[in-house]
Amino acid sequence: MNPTLFTTDYSGDETRRRFPVRFVKRLIKGSIAFGFGLVLIVLLCNWWVVNSTEGQIYFNLQRLPANDVGLVLGTSKFVRSGKENLFFRYRMEATALLWKEGKIKYIILSGNNDSEYYNEPADMMRALRRLGIPEDVLILDYAGYRTFDSVVRCKEVFHKDKITVISQNFHNARALYIGNHEGVEAIAFAAQDVPDGYSLRTLIREYLARPLAMLDVHLLRPQTKAGNEAFKMKWKPAEPQ
Repeated sequence: MNPTLFTTDYSGDETRRRFPVRFVKRLIKGSIAFGFGLVLIVLLCNWWVVNSTEGQIYFNLQRLPANDVGLVLGTSKFVRSGKENLFFRYRMEATALLWKEGKIKYIILSGNNDSEYYNEPADMMRALRRLGIPEDVLILDYAGYRTFDSVVRCKEVFHKDKITVISQNFHNARALYIGNHEGVEAIAFAAQDVPDGYSLRTLIREYLARPLAMLDVHLLRPQTKAGNEAFKMKWKPAEPQ
């Protein structure tokens, strides 16, 4: 009797067991390579945005050239805990300083007003009036949902293509990069920065926003809102004191 007739061949099962293992290993290696490549792209985009605009950002008030129009990039007045947002406070103080020193004559306050209960431009206007800025030099942009919108609408809606951007240094770089590719002749003044560790979430978001800004400028070309109509508020804002 031939013993090979009763021998079981397990080679096929072993091959099938090896296949998922090889597949998982390749998947893990591919995921690591993809993640590394993605991080590298984000870092390169950040490096390019920052380095290509650093000569347009001013920290010293005396060296800042004068412009007729300042563009203030909006942010919320309060943080989620209900405390004062230092990004907001320092931008308002910088804006008031620039106007009082004659570095800007008119101020576009560009921010988010996506509901009747949230109005960044109105909050900025009230803050600046409390700092002594007259209302007749303030222009409210209610559709500055993103930095891209704020910069592009400055030219397309308000017909201003020579401006001074006012925000924190990390934010100014992205706004200037957008302006450089959208026909806006812009410089920026860096408002006082917040303490280290104040908002790690904001800094991480900015690192991701810079590559997206490059996509907007060079590829996506998103449409900005044409008009400038505010949501009607159901209450009358308190007058500045």
